[in-house]
Amino acid sequence: MNNGGKDRRKWLIIGIICGLVALLLMFIALFAHYFYPSRGDEPVRVVVGEGESAAQIAAKLHASEVITSATLFRFLSWLQGRQGDFKPGSYVFYTGMHYGEVFAMLEAGPNYQVRLTVPEGLTVEQTAGRVSQAMEVSAEEFMAAATSGDYAVELIPRENQDNLEGFLFPKTYDLTADAPAREVVEVLLGQFDAETSNLDWSQASELGMSPYQAVIAASLIEREAVLDEERPLVAAVIFNRLRMDMLLQIDATVQYALPEWKDVLTYDDLETPSPYNTYLHKGLPPAPICSPGLASIEAALNPADVDYLYYVATGDGGHFFTADYSEFLRVKEEVQK
Repeated sequence: MNNGGKDRRKWLIIGIICGLVALLLMFIALFAHYFYPSRGDEPVRVVVGEGESAAQIAAKLHASEVITSATLFRFLSWLQGRQGDFKPGSYVFYTGMHYGEVFAMLEAGPNYQVRLTVPEGLTVEQTAGRVSQAMEVSAEEFMAAATSGDYAVELIPRENQDNLEGFLFPKTYDLTADAPAREVVEVLLGQFDAETSNLDWSQASELGMSPYQAVIAASLIEREAVLDEERPLVAAVIFNRLRMDMLLQIDATVQYALPEWKDVLTYDDLETPSPYNTYLHKGLPPAPICSPGLASIEAALNPADVDYLYYVATGDGGHFFTADYSEFLRVKEEVQK
């Protein structure tokens, strides 16, 4: 009888131990599931709204399967005092992320980015179209922000502050997808300052113009020249004509004055009544006609030392330059045959 009692106690102890081991294994499994879930490979986009609570954020993250428990997220964020540190905006997470990773990302700020490419030679309106295609900003919102007139750009005269034409620097940008229109404008303006910070703007006065007028000239160069080596030559033609009080007669200024781009200008187009029409008005246009790249701005400040007054496109991306009007007409006729 005594041996039987001992056996029962032994098996009871073994049973208790097995039960405890099973509970421990279950606890470990639950711990691993909630704290160390299986990380997914597919990105998940989550938008955190302005003023949203930790509970609201937790619900979104759980619904997107970024976290395994909204309750645990709320508890950990409360325990660690992180509830007020989460920044609103668009995020890219992955399913099954660790809570510490999620907290760190929410505290660092939005990370959902898009790539915005602004080529050289675009107008503000064309840039607005590019922005609306790449980001969550409409063209109308961008235009309203760009024409608000309260950016105080140093090179732009006070009376022209509502016209940022020429100063939205062409480049490829990685931006937060839901950045507001004003922020996008400020980024492009800031890039202009950064790209041109090492330029000697005093060279503009040596050419008889202000830095703003140099940007106007650069915008003409940008629309006229394709090859970088020709930009200083186009600049020389512009400044030589200005010194001689000649009409610039640049087709791109007429294109800017027209309601839409035309592949071929007519004689009627050249009579378009606009202050930008350099076939009718001497001097530079009143403002830039596009956003020039750095090469065109540098050319405007450093025109080639040549006496050219004319150029004609040769059909291969380049131009023929000359100071002789008869030669210009001859080459033009040959090119147009």
